[in-house]
Amino acid sequence: MASNLEELYAKYEEFKAMGLQLNMARGKPCTEQVNLSNAMLDPALLGDFKAVDGTETRNYGCLDGIPEMKRIFAEMLGVSTDQIIVFGNASLNIMYDYISQCMVFGAGDKPWAAQGKIKFLCPVPGYDRHFAILEHFGIEMINIPMVEGGPDMDMVEDLVKDETVKGLICVPMYSNPGGVSFSEKTVERFAALKPAAKDFRVIWDNAYCVHHLSDDCDKFYNIFEYAAKYSNEDMFIEVTSTSKISFPGAGVSCMAASENNIAAVKKRMTIQTIGHDKINMLRHAAFFRNADGIADQMKKHAAIIKPKFDIVLEGLNKYFADDSEVKWTVPKGGYFISLDVKPGCARRTVQLCKEAGVVLTGAGAAFPYKKDPEDKNIRIAPTFPSCDELKTAVEILCLCAYIAALETE
Repeated sequence: MASNLEELYAKYEEFKAMGLQLNMARGKPCTEQVNLSNAMLDPALLGDFKAVDGTETRNYGCLDGIPEMKRIFAEMLGVSTDQIIVFGNASLNIMYDYISQCMVFGAGDKPWAAQGKIKFLCPVPGYDRHFAILEHFGIEMINIPMVEGGPDMDMVEDLVKDETVKGLICVPMYSNPGGVSFSEKTVERFAALKPAAKDFRVIWDNAYCVHHLSDDCDKFYNIFEYAAKYSNEDMFIEVTSTSKISFPGAGVSCMAASENNIAAVKKRMTIQTIGHDKINMLRHAAFFRNADGIADQMKKHAAIIKPKFDIVLEGLNKYFADDSEVKWTVPKGGYFISLDVKPGCARRTVQLCKEAGVVLTGAGAAFPYKKDPEDKNIRIAPTFPSCDELKTAVEILCLCAYIAALETE
């Protein structure tokens, strides 16, 4: 690529003149992916509308979910069905609701809202919607840098000595946006944490635990197996969903937790709801059958989206292989690639891309309060555009990053 700004601006104007509308802002499945689950909409799949225990899914009842859907989630996460509550379509809603309940009712101690200023630890770069929930409730967020194998656990172990630190929220496998999976050593250190706050909770958002891009995938570590060694099962609230496995916005989600936490949540649910959509649970259970069915579905997803990840990575290598200031992750699963451009250039790069018709997640979104301290991180979501669109989008992204960098010199 040319190093002369005038030449780069000229090329940039050519792209702007194309009137493109390419979106890499959010991790949305493409049409080919959602088509994989269309057979789930066949009414014949629902049979007599009864779950295996005889529950009539068209009526009230079955507060914590039908047995067959609990079994599938239990198989996915390596826990017992007694540790599962099946919810509606979004695990994000579970997390919001759980934190809300802790604020109002507490988590084995006084309500968080009655304890003055409380804090959460936030691995960064991380998931913007996690941070939005915490900010919504006025919880102070503390950045924890992601290092090889997960968050900086030395920092975590030191900060949890403060009893005002009430929790940590993370994506332990194929993290959003870096695609980093926690190592076994990191999982063990999480399980062994000794926080000063007896009501400390780790929100273990395992959104991508089955979202492998190939057979060469990261290993899944069951946090409850490790936590049991330290009698710390109550510390963890795990969530996942089928939102990017079947239909985003019309999937099924679940919470996995200890016996004590399940009992506390179910007690509140008896006041909060009559129950979630059991017809949708039955539809999913009949379609997937078991965890192996989920795995088969994810191989079909991978066949569609891995070439898109490859296009992005090939483009970044083409333009930045020799640039020591530009770095990116090479994930084995999940939905994102995390790109670090030259410090001080992320916002300008995203702005230039937008003006050229390529929409990216806002710069800074992967940090609490949308404040990237070095203004360098950009989240790339390659799944929704077509392969041809991605090739153009990546070229524009690289061009804009070059321009932004040269403008600072």
